[in-house]
Amino acid sequence: MYYYQRLRDMREDNDMPQRTVAEILGITTQQYQLYESGKREMPMHLFMKLAEHYNVSLDYLSGLKLRKETLR
Repeated sequence: MYYYQRLRDMREDNDMPQRTVAEILGITTQQYQLYESGKREMPMHLFMKLAEHYNVSLDYLSGLKLRKETLR
């Protein structure tokens, strides 16, 4: 699974519009749309923010692991 597919899945699983995720990350909705569509690479510091927000590991959020692992 590509990371941008996981970004969308996590957002939808949490019933959040793209605008809300963009606000959490401190970026524009348009910028987040580019990350979620796979048209731009998302910087690591934003991955870290989202992993913390969703309470999941970076491996899961990036698509490296299939099983969700929550943070402690």
